[in-house]
Amino acid sequence: MKIRVLGIRGLPATYSGLETIMGELAPRWVDAGHEVIVYCRKALFKERLTEWKGIKLVYLPSIEHKFFSTLSHSFLATVHASVTASDVILTWNAGNGPFGWFFRIAGKTAVINVDGMEWLRPKWKGIGAAYFKWAARMATAAFPIVITDASEMKRLYLEELGAETTYIAYGANIEPSEHPEILENYGLESRNYYLIASRLVPDNNADLILEAFVASNSQKQLAIAGGADYKGNKLENEFLTKLKSIANEKVKFLGHIDNSEHIKELHHHCFAYVHGHQFGGINPSILKALGFSNCILALNTPFNDEVLESGRYGVLFDKNVGSLTEKIMMLEQNAEMVEDFRRRAPEQIQNRFNWDIIAQQYLDVFEKLQQNS
Repeated sequence: MKIRVLGIRGLPATYSGLETIMGELAPRWVDAGHEVIVYCRKALFKERLTEWKGIKLVYLPSIEHKFFSTLSHSFLATVHASVTASDVILTWNAGNGPFGWFFRIAGKTAVINVDGMEWLRPKWKGIGAAYFKWAARMATAAFPIVITDASEMKRLYLEELGAETTYIAYGANIEPSEHPEILENYGLESRNYYLIASRLVPDNNADLILEAFVASNSQKQLAIAGGADYKGNKLENEFLTKLKSIANEKVKFLGHIDNSEHIKELHHHCFAYVHGHQFGGINPSILKALGFSNCILALNTPFNDEVLESGRYGVLFDKNVGSLTEKIMMLEQNAEMVEDFRRRAPEQIQNRFNWDIIAQQYLDVFEKLQQNS
């Protein structure tokens, strides 16, 4: 098959999330004998490769703005994909839902992964939230198959939008620690720090995590690997200022880290990874933490509960400072429990979130679409 992919920043991945996912799926599709073309946002790539791991890369412009960057690039990619040859088009992000009508008109076979419920995120208010809710409805109407990434997401789309969707999980790799000396770059010691690795936006709850860490009086450190996505974004910059006002001397702000080897080692050697993501389905970062044999402390949401299986593969905390403080103190008093979570974490990736299985599930959907078109 000739598969076109749009709605992501591009490849190779320089950011977590959808780019990381496609960085895993697309090479597997190429290895299986398919031709894959990925649309990339021109402004984000100084070095513009024509091909990466056998994947063909097409660069198109975008309006680099909080709201319009994804939509403007996806619109141009949709137009291009509508007039060029393909067997199937994979679109990411519910915000691009209305573009499915272009494919319908052009007679193209297309599928969308809606990637969460953007209208619930605090950063989208008023018109932004209304647009994403409307766009999700358009996605369910325009695309013959809508993919959701969690059982809970599948339920919510049926309940809120009356739409049946296809569940395909995200995945992760099981990778060992290879360069523990990398910790020295950040002034950290193995097993002597907690880790946050995420964008510093309000709905990832880094403020709650900091407050709980400070309240726990832990003698370990808290390392925060992450930054805000948009320079000049008032909301995100104000949130970062808030975090720094909460922090004590045990908190280290590492900034955005785009070196995957460094992220891997930071995960492997932390005492526990703290995951505060509230919206957006099953987040790739919690799966990555399992693949890196982490002990995980995660906000108790239906999505995180689904991944950790109600506490089998990690500890869930409620959305209040007292709950997380209690869990931090519990782990520090139970070293055997922490080690047990680390030992078992990779089995959840092997059994449920395996990239090879997931890549084939997408191909099965594509082939089914082709047969029915």
